Amino acid sequence: MLKSYLKTAWRFLLKNKTFSLINIVGLATGTLCCLYILLYVQDQYSYDKQHKDVKDIYRITTSLELTGDKHNSATSSPPITPAMKNDFGEVLQFTRLVGTEGFGAKQHLLRYKEKSFYQQNAAYVDSTFFDVFNFHFVSGNANKVLAEPYSLVLMKPVADKLFGGEDPIGKMISIDNSFGKHDFKVTGVIDESAGQSHIKVSMFMAMNSGGLGQYVRQNTAWAGNNFLYAYVKLRPNASAAALEKKLPDFLNKYGADQLKAIGMKKALHLQPVTTIHTTPGHEHELTKTLDPAFLYIMILVAVLIQVVACINFMNLSTARASKRAKEVGVRKVIGAGQGDLMKQFLGESFMLTLIGVAIALPLLIILLPYLNQLTHTDIHLAFFSNYKLWIMLGGMVVVTGLVAGSYPAFYLSAFKAIKVIKGNFTSHISAAGIRKSLVVFQFWLSIILISGVIVIYSQLNFVKNKDLGFDQNQKLIFNFYTETTQGKMKNFANDLRQMAEVKTVSNADNYLSQFVPHDHGVYTAGGNMATATDAQNIITDEFFAKANGIKIIAGRDFRIGDTTRVLINETLCKRLGISPQAAPGTRLYTQYAPDPVSFVEVAGVMKDFNYNSLHMEVKPFMLVYRNDPRQFNVMVVSTDSKNYKSLLGKMEALWRKDIADAPFEYSFLDTEVQKQYETEVILSQIINAFTLMAIVISCLGLFGLAAFSAEQRSKEIGVRKVLGASVTGIVQLLSKDFVQLVLIALVIATPIAWWGMSKWLQAFEYRVTISWWMFALAGVLALIIALLTVSTQAIKAARMNPVKSLKAE
Repeated sequence: MLKSYLKTAWRFLLKNKTFSLINIVGLATGTLCCLYILLYVQDQYSYDKQHKDVKDIYRITTSLELTGDKHNSATSSPPITPAMKNDFGEVLQFTRLVGTEGFGAKQHLLRYKEKSFYQQNAAYVDSTFFDVFNFHFVSGNANKVLAEPYSLVLMKPVADKLFGGEDPIGKMISIDNSFGKHDFKVTGVIDESAGQSHIKVSMFMAMNSGGLGQYVRQNTAWAGNNFLYAYVKLRPNASAAALEKKLPDFLNKYGADQLKAIGMKKALHLQPVTTIHTTPGHEHELTKTLDPAFLYIMILVAVLIQVVACINFMNLSTARASKRAKEVGVRKVIGAGQGDLMKQFLGESFMLTLIGVAIALPLLIILLPYLNQLTHTDIHLAFFSNYKLWIMLGGMVVVTGLVAGSYPAFYLSAFKAIKVIKGNFTSHISAAGIRKSLVVFQFWLSIILISGVIVIYSQLNFVKNKDLGFDQNQKLIFNFYTETTQGKMKNFANDLRQMAEVKTVSNADNYLSQFVPHDHGVYTAGGNMATATDAQNIITDEFFAKANGIKIIAGRDFRIGDTTRVLINETLCKRLGISPQAAPGTRLYTQYAPDPVSFVEVAGVMKDFNYNSLHMEVKPFMLVYRNDPRQFNVMVVSTDSKNYKSLLGKMEALWRKDIADAPFEYSFLDTEVQKQYETEVILSQIINAFTLMAIVISCLGLFGLAAFSAEQRSKEIGVRKVLGASVTGIVQLLSKDFVQLVLIALVIATPIAWWGMSKWLQAFEYRVTISWWMFALAGVLALIIALLTVSTQAIKAARMNPVKSLKAE
């Protein structure tokens, strides 16, 4: 019996090639998109699952409130986790990690024999790091791998680049950065083959080394200095919730005096390490997190795209009912029951689905590199050895086959044998109404996705063109990563100033658009640290404001010798309760016990500018003047050149003269500014791609329906042409119904798209205003797409010789 069903289904598919091709292409495309999205979501939720006893590993996060400013940080202070290990029996082990980038060491110059190159994303970690976290060791052993001072564990790509085919274990390499130059011993090489982690570090340096590691070990700050990532591993069956309830008293025991001295409120929390990658909202994350709402949207898009492909099958099957009515009648007359017919039609659905999956899988393998590039992930073919994938595929085949085939099976098998044999194949089920509803659904989805593309593009365009309050154009950024290169910055800057194309050269410890690691509370006379305003700051020379085009609206810019002066922004003025005109000359005080009270004097007030991403509002901010070259590691060069090839060639020649032992590297400030929106750009690319797929699948179904509509009305078209109807009139006649369906879809989709994009835009403090034209444009585009699809068949039908259709009977 099964063989008979399959044989019949196969013969039907071969006989109806256009019908079969449209459905197979639609199902293959839908399955490809759906499967990749599901793999992508699974990949995002797989972070940190590989660690042993991972359910017992937690990160210490910190909630801070200082003079009304609230912060929820992924970091904490250095002495917290060692004290937790000492005070709480529930804590089996702790470990800490501190990235070097926030402390001026953005790049590290690595040397081994004749090889040398810059490497970023380095961190100091406690010797217990690999006791808490499990990585796959390519070389070396996790036990006590970081126990010795100046020991080093490398990620495999770095080790391969440095050592090639040599065994790296025991080799000594030189690491030169802003903390000095030291020799490190390679004790291990790891990779990510065990699984992905939120800890994306290229090399792990022992915390019991000098430099930053020594600073962490000696740090006793319980209130401030929330700059490192701290983790605890609890004993089996220990309650994280119970431990977290003990943390307020614990913090008060050690840090009450320090917190009171600076007027800070602070709370500690335990965050399961497996939730870090998919829990946004913490400041200072080690790597970018992903909003689970985005993943839910992706899953919804995957399901809807597959449903759109199923709708094509339903619509085309019911549209061809007249072609199969007599077949159903004859089968019923010779004894086939409704159940037998349903099995046959479901068999056709499953066969099409299986063919679609069989095409989708090799296509996925071929397109995987492009799709990974699109989503900035590394989903690889190892997934195909994962049993979850095959369960996923099996589930997709079953669900798709049932969803696509159920309605046509019920509809076709419900025909009354006597009626259809006589030529009356109407059914008590309203197929035309359901077909129209399904077409509306397809274009409802397409219009929502097109609207999303338009709004996201508008916001990215707004971000790109918004006046940030400083000049980001024609600015070159040079970083000086080592003590040696920092010592030569002055000579290089002086040489650059002699170039005709160079307008201004400034030295600083950071540049605009980058995370600002420095902040401290300031207050005016009569205040104290309990009433202080927390202000972020960048240390600069006297040229920074001019080099970046920052406007001074009161007072003056820096001058040489302004060693105790600052420039503050309008927001800081407002928070301090002073007007910009009265601010110049005002003293700002600060104190962090046991240090005495210190002060700076306001030289001028800067017009507010967006020194950070447009996701955030402008906060209190100041530039702090220094004339000590040792505090600078960034150079901002403002130019007016139109020939960058020539300009960079001259600059490289000066670099080789002044800093011969370091690679010549640079970046453009406007490019760095746009990097702040990489997540949104990726989202835009993903939505663009899957919107295109949804539209293609919808158009396939619409093409098929238009073809069958033209076929069913061929005699009517012939009569109209004989009576003088024009090609344009006939095209309008055949297109009218589909246009109405698209307009209905637009009305239904607009409020949903409006709501969804309003929620997305809330992530930006500065954003575009959603306007009616965005949805009108989406509707017009959907209408044009539908008309182009339908008109190809309508024109073909309208141009057909009426004699052929009229003499058929």
